[in-house]
Amino acid sequence: MNIRDILEGKREWRAHVARVKALPQEYQIVYKEIQKYLFKVGPVELTEGTDLLSGIVDLFEEGAAMGKGVLDVTGSDVAAFCDDLIKDSKTYADLYQESVNQKVNEAMNKSMGPKLK
Repeated sequence: MNIRDILEGKREWRAHVARVKALPQEYQIVYKEIQKYLFKVGPVELTEGTDLLSGIVDLFEEGAAMGKGVLDVTGSDVAAFCDDLIKDSKTYADLYQESVNQKVNEAMNKSMGPKLK
């Protein structure tokens, strides 16, 4: 990643944050909780730009323009809304599980040798 990519990424992020700040207060509150949730759950693609988060802002902007309450857009279970958004995404938890399983298998094969097979 070169300096141009870093600067462009910062510009994109600032523009994204400005869009969030332009949302009605209730939408901002829910967006911030969604963002925290996604950062903790850790879909891998979240680090590859603002596509997922921008999609949420798009949805929120549409909902606000239609006069809907934020929970009319997401449903009352915001965590389930988030889980549905990332259901087909690889998460850091998935990567860690794969790593643990691989290490256990390697250790067992090394320790048990051909007997394990």
